[in-house]
Amino acid sequence: MFLEIQNIEKYFGEGDTRTQVLKGISVGIEKGKICVLLGPSGSGKSTLLNIIGGIETADAGNIIIDGEKLEAMNEKKLSLYRRKHLGYVFQSYNLIPNLTVKENIEVGEYLSDNPLPLDDLLHTLGLWEHRNKIPNQLSGGQQQRTSIGRAIIKNPSILLCDEPTGALDYKTSKEILKLIEDVNQKFGNTVVLVTHNDAIKNMADQVVRLRDGQIRHNDINKNKISAVDLDW
Repeated sequence: MFLEIQNIEKYFGEGDTRTQVLKGISVGIEKGKICVLLGPSGSGKSTLLNIIGGIETADAGNIIIDGEKLEAMNEKKLSLYRRKHLGYVFQSYNLIPNLTVKENIEVGEYLSDNPLPLDDLLHTLGLWEHRNKIPNQLSGGQQQRTSIGRAIIKNPSILLCDEPTGALDYKTSKEILKLIEDVNQKFGNTVVLVTHNDAIKNMADQVVRLRDGQIRHNDINKNKISAVDLDW
């Protein structure tokens, strides 16, 4: 198993306000697959994603990526690991406002020893004509494409997507999901995508449903459909 999540527990707060948000989460994800973490707000899915990405630390349990145990790494090694192997796409685009599309994506390129070809990626993303624009000259969908480009140019082992369509309209959401699907098929990155939108599960290879910090279902999707055919 490429990504192993073993008995992860997470608490927030202190004393009387201490709350357990993840209650012993265990699941495995195969290399090159799209896994959707599905659940309502407060189910713990974004917290779990942040722990997989080394942004937050678990209070118990282990994350093992391709045989490497994140909990065994010191801060310097973990930072290097995140930089080389993990790509992040958030609901907020977090672009640098005074850099062009091309320059924003190049920020990710500098972090990698083995980056993807920039011009090819700009074409894949549908951003070639917009490469010299700055973020406030772009639509929301174009900004999200740019943030995906910045994450994927590193050629990360795992692409972590936290509600990547949360701020987008229906048509643009489907375009972004199709782009994530295309990136997965073309480059073979393992994708972990957090959403509360039940329809998105249909494009995934694996669907992990969370509620109240626990896994309710962990299913392999035998009837996967293309993002183009999603409907909600």
